Amino acid sequence: MMRATQVDITSYRTVFTGIAFSWIYSLVWTVPPLFGWSSYGPEGPGTTCSVNWTTRTANNMSYIVCLFFFCLILPFVVIVYSYGKLLQAIKKVMRVNTASSRKREQRVLLLVVTMVMCYLLCWLPYGIMALVATFGEPGLVTPEASIVPSLLAKMSTVINPVIYIFMNKQFYRGFRNLLTCASSDLGSNYQNSSKVIKSLRIFRRADVPSATPRQDFACNPDRDEPKSGSEPETRSPAAPGTVKPVVSLVVYYNA
Repeated sequence: MMRATQVDITSYRTVFTGIAFSWIYSLVWTVPPLFGWSSYGPEGPGTTCSVNWTTRTANNMSYIVCLFFFCLILPFVVIVYSYGKLLQAIKKVMRVNTASSRKREQRVLLLVVTMVMCYLLCWLPYGIMALVATFGEPGLVTPEASIVPSLLAKMSTVINPVIYIFMNKQFYRGFRNLLTCASSDLGSNYQNSSKVIKSLRIFRRADVPSATPRQDFACNPDRDEPKSGSEPETRSPAAPGTVKPVVSLVVYYNA
């Protein structure tokens, strides 16, 4: 997200690598109960299956501590660090203090804060409930009290796509095209999704005011600066049909 928007096969490889790593990381921490490190069992009122939080053995408690750290604390630190780097990159790009840049920065900041808060809202109650059930007094967490944290944890897989769709225009367009089976041109999608759009405006030299020797030297530093006291260099008018266009590059940000 912090690099140039380009259609490159290496970007797809990076995405596929990240997806594969997330699945492998999840399997690493969900498979051990099947092989003896802790166990799975009924959760709450007995309608769902989860890790056995109530068995107070060294084997079970060590797994729960590792699960709490590597699957709750560590992902939270990674999320905060990644979105922090993203905000820093946006601030470096948007150094021009304009109303549009401030509005765009506030929109990205709102997205980041919403993602972090929803992550904590979904998983923090569940993590606290698991620790209380494991290390607290027996019977402190009733089956009825564990229903809401369990449902919030399972809702985390749905909340992130909803946040991106309703708070990001590009995700919203892609999701709408997916539902309506609308075909979109690759070039137009690239132009719409790009944050920087470069446009060329061609002006005739006749429309550009003639530059003074000092201005001409500022635009062309390789030329010799005219000495003080000497007459400015005179140029013969250009012949018709030989006037070359002046190309100026204008860069602006697309909201």
